[in-house]
Amino acid sequence: MDLDMEDRDPNDLNSHIRVNFEDCIAEPEGVRSIDCVWRNSYRCFSCGKNCMYQFLTTLCGICIALFWGCDFACTAFDHVWCLTPYLRKYAICVGFLQKCFGTLVNCFLAPICEACGMCFSKIQVANK
Repeated sequence: MDLDMEDRDPNDLNSHIRVNFEDCIAEPEGVRSIDCVWRNSYRCFSCGKNCMYQFLTTLCGICIALFWGCDFACTAFDHVWCLTPYLRKYAICVGFLQKCFGTLVNCFLAPICEACGMCFSKIQVANK
């Protein structure tokens, strides 16, 4: 699988943090700065954002990527070797308990409920 160097967010994971100059700074109708201030503010914003992002990713990006790779590997390991087998074992044990409980209910509670139903089946309610 080749790494796409153009579209680095193909699944739109970080669409919520796309921030451009126009998303943060805007002059409403009726208030205007001088054109050179507006143009240079745009350049400063873009340059500052891009330089700081590149500095931070150069400084920390590889270590953080290694950390997250290891973290997701541990998560996958937990699920494959610990959690999924445990859930399967739990389902087997609970299935056995469900059968035991169902048998107990059918043996002891069902006859009592049936007898009560027979006793109360002859009651008639009349609304006046």
